[in-house]
Amino acid sequence: MTPLPRSDGTLCVLIGPPGSGKSTFARRYPDSWRVSLDLYRRLATDSEIDQSATPVAVEIQNILLDARLARGLNTVVDSTNVHPHVRAGLVARAGSWRRPVIAVLFDVPLDTLEARNEARDRRAVPVDLVREHHRLLPTPGRLRDEGFAAVHLASELGL
Repeated sequence: MTPLPRSDGTLCVLIGPPGSGKSTFARRYPDSWRVSLDLYRRLATDSEIDQSATPVAVEIQNILLDARLARGLNTVVDSTNVHPHVRAGLVARAGSWRRPVIAVLFDVPLDTLEARNEARDRRAVPVDLVREHHRLLPTPGRLRDEGFAAVHLASELGL
Protein backbone atom coordinates (compact mmCIF):
# COMPACT_ATOMS: atom_id res chain seq x y z
CA MET A 1 0.00 0.00 0.00
CA THR A 2 1.22 3.48 -0.79
CA PRO A 3 -0.47 6.52 0.73
CA LEU A 4 -0.24 8.73 -2.35
CA PRO A 5 -2.51 8.42 -5.35
CA ARG A 6 -0.90 8.98 -8.74
CA SER A 7 -2.07 12.57 -9.12
CA ASP A 8 -4.28 14.77 -7.01
CA GLY A 9 -1.92 17.40 -5.63
CA THR A 10 -1.51 15.75 -2.23
CA LEU A 11 1.22 16.96 0.10
CA CYS A 12 2.64 13.94 1.94
CA VAL A 13 4.63 14.89 5.04
CA LEU A 14 7.04 12.26 6.36
CA ILE A 15 7.50 12.46 10.13
CA GLY A 16 10.24 10.63 11.97
CA PRO A 17 13.70 10.76 13.50
CA PRO A 18 16.90 10.27 11.52
CA GLY A 19 17.32 6.63 10.52
CA SER A 20 13.60 5.84 10.58
CA GLY A 21 13.35 5.10 6.85
CA LYS A 22 11.87 8.33 5.52
CA SER A 23 14.27 8.71 2.59
CA THR A 24 13.97 5.04 1.69
CA PHE A 25 10.19 5.42 1.67
CA ALA A 26 10.38 8.66 -0.36
CA ARG A 27 12.34 6.83 -3.06
CA ARG A 28 9.17 4.83 -3.82
CA TYR A 29 7.97 7.95 -5.63
CA PRO A 30 9.39 9.85 -8.62
CA ASP A 31 12.36 12.02 -7.66
CA SER A 32 10.52 15.10 -8.94
CA TRP A 33 7.93 14.57 -6.17
CA ARG A 34 10.50 14.72 -3.35
CA VAL A 35 11.66 17.79 -1.47
CA SER A 36 14.42 17.16 1.04
CA LEU A 37 16.10 19.46 3.53
CA ASP A 38 19.07 17.05 3.67
CA LEU A 39 19.59 17.46 -0.07
CA TYR A 40 19.35 21.24 0.05
CA ARG A 41 21.74 21.42 3.04
CA ARG A 42 24.18 19.22 1.11
CA LEU A 43 23.91 21.41 -1.98
CA ALA A 44 24.62 24.50 0.14
CA THR A 45 27.44 23.11 2.32
CA ASP A 46 28.54 19.68 1.03
CA SER A 47 27.08 18.20 4.24
CA GLU A 48 23.48 17.13 4.71
CA ILE A 49 23.81 17.28 8.50
CA ASP A 50 25.22 20.82 8.63
CA GLN A 51 22.36 22.45 10.51
CA SER A 52 23.72 25.95 9.81
CA ALA A 53 22.33 25.55 6.28
CA THR A 54 18.80 24.75 7.45
CA PRO A 55 17.41 28.30 6.93
CA VAL A 56 18.57 28.28 3.30
CA ALA A 57 17.31 24.72 2.83
CA VAL A 58 13.88 25.71 4.18
CA GLU A 59 13.71 28.64 1.74
CA ILE A 60 14.48 26.30 -1.17
CA GLN A 61 11.94 23.78 0.09
CA ASN A 62 9.21 26.42 0.40
CA ILE A 63 9.82 27.75 -3.12
CA LEU A 64 9.54 24.23 -4.53
CA LEU A 65 6.50 23.41 -2.40
CA ASP A 66 4.66 26.49 -3.66
CA ALA A 67 5.60 25.71 -7.26
CA ARG A 68 4.36 22.12 -7.01
CA LEU A 69 1.24 22.81 -4.94
CA ALA A 70 0.21 25.65 -7.28
CA ARG A 71 0.29 23.14 -10.14
CA GLY A 72 -1.57 20.42 -8.22
CA LEU A 73 1.41 18.08 -8.21
CA ASN A 74 1.91 15.40 -5.57
CA THR A 75 4.80 16.21 -3.27
CA VAL A 76 6.63 14.24 -0.58
CA VAL A 77 8.39 16.23 2.17
CA ASP A 78 11.38 14.14 3.21
CA SER A 79 12.65 15.67 6.44
CA THR A 80 12.11 14.92 10.14
CA ASN A 81 9.10 17.23 10.66
CA VAL A 82 8.99 16.32 14.36
CA HIS A 83 8.44 19.90 15.55
CA PRO A 84 4.80 21.05 15.73
CA HIS A 85 5.54 24.50 14.26
CA VAL A 86 7.17 22.91 11.20
CA ARG A 87 4.16 20.67 10.62
CA ALA A 88 1.80 23.60 11.15
CA GLY A 89 3.61 25.53 8.42
CA LEU A 90 3.32 22.62 6.00
CA VAL A 91 -0.38 22.09 6.75
CA ALA A 92 -1.00 25.83 6.29
CA ARG A 93 0.94 25.90 3.02
CA ALA A 94 -1.10 22.99 1.63
CA GLY A 95 -4.28 24.68 2.85
CA SER A 96 -3.42 27.94 1.15
CA TRP A 97 -3.23 26.05 -2.15
CA ARG A 98 -6.36 24.02 -1.26
CA ARG A 99 -4.45 20.77 -1.44
CA PRO A 100 -4.91 17.71 0.75
CA VAL A 101 -2.16 16.99 3.27
CA ILE A 102 -1.41 13.58 4.73
CA ALA A 103 1.22 12.27 7.12
CA VAL A 104 3.33 9.14 7.24
CA LEU A 105 4.46 8.66 10.83
CA PHE A 106 7.61 6.57 11.19
CA ASP A 107 6.88 4.72 14.43
CA VAL A 108 10.23 2.97 14.68
CA PRO A 109 11.51 1.81 18.10
CA LEU A 110 14.39 3.86 19.53
CA ASP A 111 16.81 0.91 19.69
CA THR A 112 16.24 0.26 15.98
CA LEU A 113 16.88 3.94 15.19
CA GLU A 114 20.11 3.95 17.16
CA ALA A 115 21.35 0.79 15.42
CA ARG A 116 20.49 2.14 11.97
CA ASN A 117 22.16 5.45 12.75
CA GLU A 118 25.34 3.72 13.88
CA ALA A 119 25.43 1.62 10.69
CA ARG A 120 24.97 4.53 8.27
CA ASP A 121 27.45 4.89 5.41
CA ARG A 122 27.32 8.64 5.75
CA ARG A 123 28.31 10.45 8.91
CA ALA A 124 25.99 9.44 11.73
CA VAL A 125 23.63 11.95 13.31
CA PRO A 126 24.49 12.63 16.99
CA VAL A 127 22.68 10.02 19.09
CA ASP A 128 21.25 12.66 21.43
CA LEU A 129 19.50 14.27 18.44
CA VAL A 130 18.06 10.90 17.36
CA ARG A 131 16.73 10.37 20.89
CA GLU A 132 15.29 13.89 21.09
CA HIS A 133 13.50 13.50 17.75
CA HIS A 134 12.11 10.15 18.85
CA ARG A 135 10.80 11.78 22.04
CA LEU A 136 9.09 14.50 19.94
CA LEU A 137 7.12 12.06 17.77
CA PRO A 138 3.42 12.99 17.80
CA THR A 139 0.58 10.54 18.09
CA PRO A 140 -1.67 9.85 15.09
CA GLY A 141 -4.50 11.61 16.94
CA ARG A 142 -2.41 14.72 17.42
CA LEU A 143 -1.56 14.76 13.71
CA ARG A 144 -5.25 14.55 12.80
CA ASP A 145 -5.94 17.39 15.26
CA GLU A 146 -3.21 19.43 13.52
CA GLY A 147 -5.11 19.16 10.24
CA PHE A 148 -3.73 16.12 8.46
CA ALA A 149 -6.51 14.50 6.41
CA ALA A 150 -4.99 11.04 6.89
CA VAL A 151 -2.23 9.55 9.00
CA HIS A 152 -0.43 6.38 7.94
CA LEU A 153 1.87 4.49 10.29
CA ALA A 154 5.05 3.22 8.69
CA SER A 155 4.68 -0.02 10.63
CA GLU A 156 1.28 -0.61 8.99
CA LEU A 157 2.73 0.11 5.54
CA GLY A 158 5.28 -2.68 6.01
CA LEU A 159 8.24 -0.35 6.42
